[in-house]
Formats: sequence, C-alpha cells, structure tokens
Amino acid sequence: MTGPAADIARQVASGERSAQAVLDATLARIREHDSRYNCFTAVTEARARQEATAIDARRARGEPLPPLAGVPYAVKNLFDIADEVTLAGGRVNASNAPARHDARLVARMREAGAVLVGALNMDEHAYGFTTENTHYGPCHNPHDTTRIAGGSSGGSAAAVAGGLVPLTLGSDTNGSIRVPASLCGIFGLKPTLGRLPRTGSFPFVGSLDHLGPFAASVSDLTAAYDALQGPDADDAACAQYAADPVLPSLAHGARSLRVAVLGGYFAQWAGPQAHRAVDIAAQALGATAVVELPGAAQARAAAFIITAAEGGALHRRKLVTHYDYYEPHSRDRLVAGSLVPAAWVQQAQRVRHRVYREALALFSQYDVLIAPATPVSATKIGTDWLTLAGKSMPARASMGLLTQPISCIGLPVCTAPTWPETEQDGHLPLGVQLIGAPWREADCLGAAYALEQAGVSRVRTP
Repeated sequence: MTGPAADIARQVASGERSAQAVLDATLARIREHDSRYNCFTAVTEARARQEATAIDARRARGEPLPPLAGVPYAVKNLFDIADEVTLAGGRVNASNAPARHDARLVARMREAGAVLVGALNMDEHAYGFTTENTHYGPCHNPHDTTRIAGGSSGGSAAAVAGGLVPLTLGSDTNGSIRVPASLCGIFGLKPTLGRLPRTGSFPFVGSLDHLGPFAASVSDLTAAYDALQGPDADDAACAQYAADPVLPSLAHGARSLRVAVLGGYFAQWAGPQAHRAVDIAAQALGATAVVELPGAAQARAAAFIITAAEGGALHRRKLVTHYDYYEPHSRDRLVAGSLVPAAWVQQAQRVRHRVYREALALFSQYDVLIAPATPVSATKIGTDWLTLAGKSMPARASMGLLTQPISCIGLPVCTAPTWPETEQDGHLPLGVQLIGAPWREADCLGAAYALEQAGVSRVRTP
C-alpha cells in the first residue's frame, strides 16, 4: 500500500522523505501492479517530476508547505489535464486537441501540493457502472481480478484499493463514485450537487453531475475534500458556496448524530450481503429507526429520463458521424435518449423536486440515513444478468439501483466499506451509503469516521 496521504505529507514537510522519493516509489508500484488492474490510461511522469521538484525546492527554501505536499494522486480521465487529451473513456475523443488548462479541481489539488501521476480508466462518457471499457479494457477489482471494479469511476477506486496512490478524483452522476467505492472496499465522497466545481471536466448530465474524492481513510478523504472546496464563478451550480472545512471537526470529534436506516425500496433491492452491510453499520452507529423515502423508485426513473435526454443531446451530433467509434454498451442508449420528449424531462424534474422535499422531511428528524451502496458485491467481468428480489435483472444497470435515487436529488453521501463475510463471495467488500442533508458533508464524514474508529469500516490490502 502507498501509506496514508497524511503520513506522506507529514514526512515530506519534515524532510524525512523527499517528494521525489515518494514519487519514485509510486511510479514503481504502478509499473509493477497496474498490468493486473488496468487502472491507468496515462501516466504523467514528466509533469509529476516537475511538481515533486517544486515541492522539494520549497522545503529547501524553508517555505511552509501546503497540506497535501508531495502526496501522489490520479484523476478519472474526464478531468482536463493540461497538455493531455481528455478521453472521457472514449475512442471518439482520442483525436481531440490536448487540454489547454487543468480542470479546476486538478488546479486546486496542485495548489494543495499534491502530485498528479496520471489519468484513470472509466466507462465511456461516464455512462456505466462497471468500467468494462471496450476501447481501453476492463478495470479489474484488486480484491479479485476476475471481478468488476464498478463504475464509472472504476479506475479511481481500484487505484486506491490496489495501493497505487492514496488519493484519486472521480465523478458521480448516478452512482459512479459510490458504486466503485463499494465494490473495491474504500471510502468515497459524493458531495452535495453544487458543492465542488465541475469546470474543466467532460460533462455527462449537467443536472446530475457531481465530482469528488476517493481515499483509504476518512481523514485522507476529508483532507482531499477540504482542498477541493470553494466557489467557482465558471460553474453556475457552484458559484456561491464558500468552503466549509470538515477536517478540524473530525480531529476534535464529530457531533452526536441521529441515525436511521432507509428501508422500503432500499431493502427490497438489497441482496443478502447488502442487508448484512447495513446491519453492521446500523448497529455501530446506533441507528434508532427504519424509515422510507416514498418516492425512491420514482426518483430512479426520473434519473434515467434526465440522464438519457441530456446525455443523448450532448452526443447527438457525433453519434450521427461517428457511431461506430462509440462504446457498444452505451451508444444505443445515447441514441434513444436523444429522442426523449421534452414533456418527459419536465415531469422527471417535477418528480425530482417532490422526492427532494420528502428527503428534507426525513432530515428534520435524522442527520444521517444508512442504505447499501450496491445491491450485491462485485460481479464477474462479463456478467449480463443477476437475480434480485426473485427477478432477473440486467447486471450493469442494476448496480446503480440504490445510488440513483439519492444523486437524483443531490444529497451528499460518503460510502464506507464493510466486509459482510457472508457465505457467498465472503472475500469481497460491500459499502454502505451514509446520506446527509444538503450541505452536511460533515455529518456523512463524521458517521464514516465513527465506523472507522469502531473498526467496522476499514480498507484491506488485496
């Protein structure tokens, strides 16, 4: 494993290790292990050397170092990296001009002293839950390389789970941070819609796109999240929200949280491992009730319609001219989405707002709601169907059954790993969603920290 980001930053700041030495060890790990995981689509060694050299020079001059100084990280390949082509998982984008500037969150990581080592594999255009990318190959789960890593940010989760880097960035439209975090057994944060700027990232669904970090500990996840915060006039959804640092509150103990379990829809579509994961978390957090989000199923349907319509509209022109270049798993869905009537989208947005109000009513009584992040643990690569609630379901789409209703209404969620160790697939993790009220990322992270301190949530070395 790479070791915690906090330890790396402390060692670099003290002079115990140089940023260059940390980078050398990181690149060696990537060379040794990524052939099994297929996380990276590009390794930005030249840039990383420049950034590490700059950190070491600042320390040699006696300057105070930023909070993530020398910490290696990588980003899903839909983030712009200056002088690199932004693939967004697509062959159709490979001939595009290189990005002129870093994405806003990449720039903020650089300002925090982190060292960018590469771009990561994903489902094409973020339209998937498995990272079985036809063009760049599937990403493999470090805990069982015959299994999916989840998606669409599969490379981001697997790179942390496999110990290649301590921090990564990904995106989440319908579950693309929470699903891979669950299946790879690490921590992931999907903030409130509008909390972190999307400027300089390849869009998928403007109404639903979120960006966020992955890490192997809650403190590292929180440190990355705090470094990423701040308003951005170039993203209308993120123009007015000031930073709200969370890490200091973790260090001094999270406030007492009122916790409930989400039942109903979320119990119906959970397999035995998912039920066990929720039971483990609920007991550790002292959940006092089981509650329902009445419109959860409708919110998922609304998310499908909005996703199809906005994604289809975004790609309509290129689908006409470059259909064969597109991912076979998603191109027909994009074509169909481009034909969705506007009246359906309007109704989907009405449903979205109604379910949002239902959620706010729950948060008048509770601070955190627990739900499974995925209905099952990681499936075998190539799996087309699985059985849930006695029904045969399409495997790839069904991985988002439990995440889509929550991202549709924009709530913050921290996914925390558990190890249900059930009779079936007992060697695999399955995460829980710790869902907070809008703008209460601190509650989500506080609940995850409590699970981590109790020994319930932990990241295991593959």
